[in-house]
Amino acid sequence: MMKVEETIVLYPSPGMGHLVSMVELAKLFTRQGFKVIILIVPPSYHTSTAPFITTVSASNPSITFHHLPKIVLPPDSVPSPHHEALQFELIRLHIPNLTRAIHSISSNPSTSVRAFIADFFCSASLDVAAHLNIPFYFFFTSGAAVLATLRYLTTLHESTTLSFRELGQTPLDIPGLPPLPAIDMPLPMLDRDDPAYEGFLYFSHQLPKAKGIILNSFESLEPRALKSISDGLHVPNAPPVPVNCIGPLIMSEKRGGGGGDCLKWLDAQPEKSVVFLCFGSLGLFSAEQLREIALGLERSGHRFLWVVRSPPLTEEQSKLVSATPEPDLDSLLPPGFMDRTKDWGLVVKSWAPQAAVLSHRSVGGFVTHCGWNSVLEAICGGVAMVAWPLYAEQRMNRVFLVEEMKLAIPIDGFDRGIVGAMEVERRVRQLMSDDGGLRERVLRAKHEAIAALSEGGSSNSVLVGLVNAWKNN
Repeated sequence: MMKVEETIVLYPSPGMGHLVSMVELAKLFTRQGFKVIILIVPPSYHTSTAPFITTVSASNPSITFHHLPKIVLPPDSVPSPHHEALQFELIRLHIPNLTRAIHSISSNPSTSVRAFIADFFCSASLDVAAHLNIPFYFFFTSGAAVLATLRYLTTLHESTTLSFRELGQTPLDIPGLPPLPAIDMPLPMLDRDDPAYEGFLYFSHQLPKAKGIILNSFESLEPRALKSISDGLHVPNAPPVPVNCIGPLIMSEKRGGGGGDCLKWLDAQPEKSVVFLCFGSLGLFSAEQLREIALGLERSGHRFLWVVRSPPLTEEQSKLVSATPEPDLDSLLPPGFMDRTKDWGLVVKSWAPQAAVLSHRSVGGFVTHCGWNSVLEAICGGVAMVAWPLYAEQRMNRVFLVEEMKLAIPIDGFDRGIVGAMEVERRVRQLMSDDGGLRERVLRAKHEAIAALSEGGSSNSVLVGLVNAWKNN
């Protein structure tokens, strides 16, 4: 008799950040006895997901990757400067490819597809799953506060004809959240006539059609935001969207090369004595900003581990190389900086094993771009943060981390060009001295995260409920 494999199909948007979270979700499902198929949309820009996919495939035989055919977007095909608009358009153009792939998978007699789970950028795929009568879920890779904001977007859109950029510092009163300055909405959402904004608005409209939302967060971290969603406060006369918190999910696969040297260096440092600075795979600073950071770190007198990436390429340079080159530290950092700080600081080029660093006993603070994966890794490591947002939803995360969760302190000037050395020095000293209970709150959040994932914990119970529903479907 043919064995039928209970299968979950995952559909991440292109890019490493969303793929990493989706792979961690896949591992949860394989441990519950499911086979997982991850559909890969080849990105229209340079990326380094292939080595990561190879590593995952080799160590997780129950996870397979299916690559959709590559679609090349013509230059200027989307009238928007934001790559999010390209993401939405790329996913839309892949609907025929996705339909064929899902039909092929679901028609295999040895496969029983129990759920289709898509990244929120892939909201156009909802109708494909519905047509094949496959339960559809969104996987939201940011937190509940951002989800609440996007759920409320249709209401905000109908309440004004102005763009968020025009509203400026006007606070948005979103149920369940602290006041959010309109200008802190994600950059691609600031202009309501931008195709990227239209993509986010489409997602907001699609949300209530899903069977539910799977969220990379945990209940005790964002109780007000989660309650506002479950109470249906964001869209009048609309049914609430079921939210399933199964986090925190953080990366467990090794990426990149090396990393051992910085971990060995950390082994030799006193407990909670090192401030770690890392700004994500897309976080690039100008040479001037790198010099200001260096001067601020040196003046602070605190031990540091700093991941430095090369400044952004000019338009002409980007035509000649496909990826940002390794940074030339001697030319980028102040003269003599490396020698003066060699006994108490370490500069690493381009990449470090962030999750391992943040869980190391010697790390006592984290200067972060506020990407959600990084926030969760810091919480799981019990490390307090300085919030320095750069792109995507990070300015929103900064507000929620500082004002609502109270797990970070803000850095001033990030929205005015260059953050000066004096501000870097001030915030590093404030972070590492911590006379306001910051570390105590982060350690409490760490213990709550561990409890949520433990047997009988909130996230574990939600996962068990989902699994049972799918197996009995």
